[in-house]
Amino acid sequence: MTTVKTTDKTGAETTVTSEADRFVIAVDGENVGLADFFDRDGRRTFPHTEVNPNFQGRGLATILVAEALKATREAGLRVVPECSMVADYIEKHPEFADITDKA
Repeated sequence: MTTVKTTDKTGAETTVTSEADRFVIAVDGENVGLADFFDRDGRRTFPHTEVNPNFQGRGLATILVAEALKATREAGLRVVPECSMVADYIEKHPEFADITDKA
């Protein structure tokens, strides 16, 4: 399990933690979002990402996806962005294009 700490747009402390099949983002210790994934044949597929509506607009999904993609690269896996949030993030951050496969 990996944990990364940062802050959101409001300055609140955020923590992104990797679990067996998802990355979870917490704000001040409260889990408020997740990015589900599954690994197969050297590829990590992201089918779903969500953030609690009460916490939207704070950049949490961006933080969550960025950390998930960094961890995926570090694990030596390729990314399959089935989730539109992950696909949109990669489109805006081409530094992950080299590890991305089409969904």
